[in-house]
Amino acid sequence: MADRLLGKVALVTGGASGIGRAIALRFAREGAIVVIADITETVREGGEPTRSVLEREGRAVLFHRTDVAAEADAEAAVALAVERFGRLDILVNNAIGGTRGGRLTDTTLDQWNETLAVGLTGVFLMSRAAVRQMLTQAANEDGVRGRIVNIGSQHGMVAAPEDVAYGVAKAGTNYITRQIAVDYAKEGIVCNAVAPGKILTGKTGRAVEPRWLDYSRARTPWPRLGRSEDVANAALFLASDEATYITGEVLMVDGGWMAY
Repeated sequence: MADRLLGKVALVTGGASGIGRAIALRFAREGAIVVIADITETVREGGEPTRSVLEREGRAVLFHRTDVAAEADAEAAVALAVERFGRLDILVNNAIGGTRGGRLTDTTLDQWNETLAVGLTGVFLMSRAAVRQMLTQAANEDGVRGRIVNIGSQHGMVAAPEDVAYGVAKAGTNYITRQIAVDYAKEGIVCNAVAPGKILTGKTGRAVEPRWLDYSRARTPWPRLGRSEDVANAALFLASDEATYITGEVLMVDGGWMAY
């Protein structure tokens, strides 16, 4: 299928790199008008900025420098989308804070605060701003005023080895997904999450240390680890009008990790 998001206005946090980049690209190529909210346009894994790729393809795209952990920035990103394009149909909460890792006794307060500020408070602030806007919009024929897709993790359901702050942030993301879904279902707000397993985005550092790759391969029944595009495909479904009568769910994209 093509044009599954034709004319929809989608705001993607952390859309400059990794999974967020794949989501922004996929949404735009399915007809969405994409607003990329990130602190930088530099692609962590290298390559041409997401906005530049989409502009070259003739897609409707806007970049807005945003710190999702700052209340004013979160509200400004939503306001800009509405000012430029008239509404906000989809929010994807993908931005994540520092992921240096650490057990409880090895994690500093600054590391904890940074991870939770972006990875959880950012989800709260962006979702609050988005829902306030979506509630003012007319519902479609299925009664939907707007959709939120949160990017969680299987490590929000089981322990994240030696990464307590990340695990707590993702557990909170899974929880707030259900809370928003229940609180706003009668008002036409759909909220779901995608929980990726081990995804190879091109990042360096801890994410690709041999011991963590070995651990992930041992936990994953599928014969390969994940790609950013796997998550983008799931996010596309949940953001589309095909996802009917589905809200408050966390969709695993983990190659069978949680089934093992």
